[in-house]
Amino acid sequence: MSKIKQYDVIVIGSGPGGEGAVIKCAKEGYHVAIVEKYHRVGGGCTHWGTIPSKSLRHAVQRLVAFKNNPLFEGAVSQLNIQYPELLKSAEGVISKQSKMRKGFYERNQIDMIAGHARFIDKNTIEIQQSNGARERYQAQSFVIATGSRPYRPSNIDFSHPRIHDSDTILNLQQTPKSITIYGAGVIGSEYASIFRGLDVKVNLINTRDRLLSFLDDEVSDALSYHLREQGMVIRHNEIYESVEANDENVVIRLKSGKQIQTEFFLFANGRSGNSQNIGLEDIELEMNNRGQIEINENYQTSIPHIYAVGDIVGYPSLASAAYDQGRFAATHIIHGECEYSLVEHIPTGIYTSPEISSVGRTEAELTAEQVPYEVGHSFFKSLARAQITGHTVGMLKILFHRETLEILGIHCFGRDAAEIVHIGQAIMAQKGEANTLMYFINTTFNYPTMAEAYRVAALNGYNRVYGIS
Repeated sequence: MSKIKQYDVIVIGSGPGGEGAVIKCAKEGYHVAIVEKYHRVGGGCTHWGTIPSKSLRHAVQRLVAFKNNPLFEGAVSQLNIQYPELLKSAEGVISKQSKMRKGFYERNQIDMIAGHARFIDKNTIEIQQSNGARERYQAQSFVIATGSRPYRPSNIDFSHPRIHDSDTILNLQQTPKSITIYGAGVIGSEYASIFRGLDVKVNLINTRDRLLSFLDDEVSDALSYHLREQGMVIRHNEIYESVEANDENVVIRLKSGKQIQTEFFLFANGRSGNSQNIGLEDIELEMNNRGQIEINENYQTSIPHIYAVGDIVGYPSLASAAYDQGRFAATHIIHGECEYSLVEHIPTGIYTSPEISSVGRTEAELTAEQVPYEVGHSFFKSLARAQITGHTVGMLKILFHRETLEILGIHCFGRDAAEIVHIGQAIMAQKGEANTLMYFINTTFNYPTMAEAYRVAALNGYNRVYGIS
C-alpha cells in the first residue's frame, strides 16, 4: 500500500450536503477531498431522488397539457409516449447537473476520490476502488454526507421485477397498466401523481388516517379530493400483511382483510441512513435504529472532529437544507464556532399534481397554541393569470395574528406553489413590525401574475378582521 495521503478535511458523499461542506472549506484555503462511490458526482439527489423524479413529473405534466389542449385534439390519438421515453428527459438534466458540480470541484482545486470509503480509525479512511484497489487517506476532520436510501422490509422480495422502491422505479422499462403504491408520504404521493398522469390505474395505500398529515388540514383535504377526482383510489389506515409477485402481477394482502391485485408494486414507506459498511461501528460512532447519525447543534457527531450532514442525520431530509447544513458544519470546522443555523421555518415543496408548498404553522397548530389568528384566502380560479394559463386549480392561504397582523403561516396549493410560497417566506422572516400582512396590501404586484394572490388573500383576511364586506 502506498504512502497515506494527508488532508485537512475529507468529505464523504457528493450530494448537496457534501458539496456545501467541501466548497466552503476549499474557499477558506483548506486542503480538501471529496469521496464518491458512484461513477458521477451529485449524490442521490441528482441521480435517484429530486432531479430525476421532478424532471419526470415535468415531462408528464407537459404530456398531460398537450393531451388536454383542444388545439392538438387530432394529434393526440397518434401519440404513444411511454414511461421509459419520459425518463430520458431526466437523463439530460442529470448529466448537466453532474457535469456542473464536477466543474465546481475542479475550479476550487478539490480532489475527487472515486470509491467506497470506510473508517479504519478516527482519522483514517480506506477507499476501495471499482477495480478492487485500496488506498488510505487521513484528515484532521471529516464530514459524512452519505445520504439515505429507500427502506426495504425483509419480507418483501425487491429482487422481483414487478416490485420496486423509489430508486429502482426509475429503471422500469414499460408503462404499467396498474400500480399499487404503498406509503402516501411525499415520495409516494408524488409518484402517484406521475403515474396517474400517464393514465395508469393507481392504488395509493396510506398507513395513516389522512394524506400528508403534517400539512394544513385544508390543503391535505384538497389534495385528497383532487387525486381522487383524477381517478386514483386512496386507502387510509391500511397495513400490508404480505406482498407476493408472480410473472403476471403482484398481490397485496392487507391486515384489514382486503386484497389488491396490480401489475406493479412500489414500496415508498420510509428511508434509512446510508451508514452501513463505512466502519462507523469500528470507531464507536453513535447512530439510532434507523441508521441515522446523532449530532449536536454544530453537526458534530459523538466524535467531535467527525461531522455529519444531510439525510444521514434525519430531519429535515431536504436537499435545500442539506447544502446549508454542509456550509454550517464547514464553518464550525474552520472557525470553531458557527453563528448560522437553518431558518426556523423551512418551506415544504411537494411536487404532486397539483403542487403543494407551505411554510410556518398550520391552523391546527395555532388553535392548539390558542393563538388568535385569522385566515386570508385567494383562489386561483379568480386570478387573471391562472385564467389565462388554464391552471385555475388551487389557492393561497395566509394565516396571520388578528391583533398584530404578523404572518404566521403560508399554505399554497396549485401550479407553481413551491415558487409562490417564497414571497410569503421572505416577509415572515422579517423581524418585528416588518413581518406584517400590510406589506401585501400596500405593495403593487405585477398584473397579471400568480404573485397577485398575496394581495387578494391579504385583503380577504384584513376585511374579515375588520368586518368589511
